[in-house]
Amino acid sequence: MPVVTVRLVGGISAEKKEELMAQITLTMKEVLGKNPEATHVIIEEVPAENWGIRGKTVAAIQAGK
Repeated sequence: MPVVTVRLVGGISAEKKEELMAQITLTMKEVLGKNPEATHVIIEEVPAENWGIRGKTVAAIQAGK
């Protein structure tokens, strides 16, 4: 039973999450031969003010600071 965890900055629509889950599941099948019925995909959304890159929060970067 493969489990794939994806962490993203929040704000992703439900439709995009479903599309991402479907594509990851398909990729697991095509590349690794994993059974789609047993493949779990978990999306963890992190608030932009809790994610940092280059010494700044993503929220600050998005705001142009």
